[in-house]
Amino acid sequence: MTSLTGQLLVSMPQMCDPFFARSLVYLCAYTKETGAMGLIVNKTVDSLTIDELYAHLNIEPVMHSNRPQPVHFGGPVAPDNGFVLHSPDYREEETLCIDDEFAMTATVDILRARGKGGGPRHCLVALGYAGWGPGQLDAEIQANGWLVVAADTHLVFDDEDSSKWQRALAKLGVSPEMLSGDSGRA
Repeated sequence: MTSLTGQLLVSMPQMCDPFFARSLVYLCAYTKETGAMGLIVNKTVDSLTIDELYAHLNIEPVMHSNRPQPVHFGGPVAPDNGFVLHSPDYREEETLCIDDEFAMTATVDILRARGKGGGPRHCLVALGYAGWGPGQLDAEIQANGWLVVAADTHLVFDDEDSSKWQRALAKLGVSPEMLSGDSGRA
C-alpha cells in the first residue's frame, strides 16, 4: 500500500466502535514502520467552543466569532492534548507540513496567533487524535473497515460536520446504502 499521509479515511457503515462510527479521519502521518496518526474531522467535543477553550487557556481573542465554533474530537488517544489541522500559510518550528494544502501544529502558539487575528487562513482545532500501530491500519483497510478518499480543504475545513461523512462517500461515487460490511472472494 502506498503512503496514506494526507488522505481521508471514511469509516464503513458497520464500524461499531463509537469513536469511529460514521467518522472521517484526516491522516497527518503514515509509515509502515511507525503506523499512522490522524484527526477525526467530523465530530465535535460536546458543548466546547473555541471561545471557551480560549478562556480556559487564558487567551483573550481580539474578536469573537458571530457563531460559536466547535472544538473537534480528534480521537481517543491523548484527549487532553490539542492539535490544529490548518492551511500551510502558518508555520512555526513545530509545525508538521503535510502537503501543499494541509499542515498540523500542536502548540498553544497557533491558538494565540488566531486569537490575535492572525494564524492560518483555515483551521480545525481538535482534542485528542486517532492512532494506529505498524500494520494495524493496513489490516483494518483490508478487513473492509475503511475506505480511502483524497482530502480537500472544503470538505475538511467547512462547518457542515454532520454531512462530511456522506460527502466523502459521494466523492467515491457511492452512497451509504450501497455499502456492505460483507467481503468475499470472486
